[in-house]
Amino acid sequence: MTSVDNDSIGDTATRILQELVRIPSVNPDLVPGAPGEAEIARYICELMQSWGLEVIHREVATGRYNAIGILRGMGGGRTLLFNGHTDTVGVEGMAQPYSGDIREGKLYGRGAIDMKGSLAAMLAAAQSLARSKKRLRGSVIFTYVADEEYASIGSEGIVADIRQGRLPHPDAAVNTEPTGLKMGMGHKGFAWIEIETRGKAAHGSRPDLGIDAITQMGKVLVEIDRLQKNLTEGRQHPLLGSGSIHASLIQGGRELSSYPDHCKLQVERRTVPPESEQDVANEIGLILEGLRRADSTFQATSRVTFARNPWQADVQSDVSRALAQSVQNVTGREAETMTFTAWLDSALLGDAGIPTVVFGPTGDGLHALVEWIDVSSLEVCAQVYLDMIERFCG
Repeated sequence: MTSVDNDSIGDTATRILQELVRIPSVNPDLVPGAPGEAEIARYICELMQSWGLEVIHREVATGRYNAIGILRGMGGGRTLLFNGHTDTVGVEGMAQPYSGDIREGKLYGRGAIDMKGSLAAMLAAAQSLARSKKRLRGSVIFTYVADEEYASIGSEGIVADIRQGRLPHPDAAVNTEPTGLKMGMGHKGFAWIEIETRGKAAHGSRPDLGIDAITQMGKVLVEIDRLQKNLTEGRQHPLLGSGSIHASLIQGGRELSSYPDHCKLQVERRTVPPESEQDVANEIGLILEGLRRADSTFQATSRVTFARNPWQADVQSDVSRALAQSVQNVTGREAETMTFTAWLDSALLGDAGIPTVVFGPTGDGLHALVEWIDVSSLEVCAQVYLDMIERFCG
């Protein structure tokens, strides 16, 4: 285990990050046979335990673990939860995915910015608090979760722990995805839709008997293209712009000499507040109903197979104000804001009724062959987390 007891908060974060990057934690749902989060969760738990935090090592699925650390307050204060994920995407094609090397102020390796840097900043803040023996009125919960890169069972497990009383109910949360030291105030959601058209099988020489399910799906694709144009040109969310839709996967037919009796299309719809899963289902349903009215031979069904809600922070919430004040206190500059096009676990926290903001360090190469984090941003990030804890929970 890395010795960090005599380091500054920035040195602590950097050394821990090097150790975290050197622990492979590729999500096995993305890369079959990958190691997952067991080893990195165990390492984080051991670190927190050595500092005197209350530690929970929670298995959320077979071989998949959340690491949770709690600093209990004296009472009468507010509880703040920090959330970050330990899993990474795959490393195929990367030259040195687990090096943790530092060159010209950048630390390299898979997960450096997405998002082990944030985990290291959280740990550095936790260690600093524990070492100072400062007593806060409110409690702090540090959650290092599995599976954000696939199905977010880790953060779902945290929400379940809160609802079932296994964890204190937080008054607010900070999701620590990388934001370039800006305040993350919103992100899009998504829904995956499966559409099936049905035709009538027949020999290719008998157009009088066959109904081509693939051609019928072509009508759906035309309407999806029309919907995309309407979304782009229609009402815009003030932070996130417009929703979008695209066709992702299609399959159908049996052989060249037969009319296909079946075709399946998988579509992704990106959503913005206040769009919901039901809104998307209704939208696709109206398209299919219109096609049925126009063509009595058209037969199709649709269903939403998976959905995650969009999310927007409340800029006037106590946690947003506290973060803005901490950023200004640490950096000397007024906090800037940003939004994400991709989905984050912050939506799960927000859906659970927990006021949430996003804040993390600076870097580049998320899911790319070269991934790095700006080491100087690590120290700033850890200091902001520490200042925010004292401000919100003190």
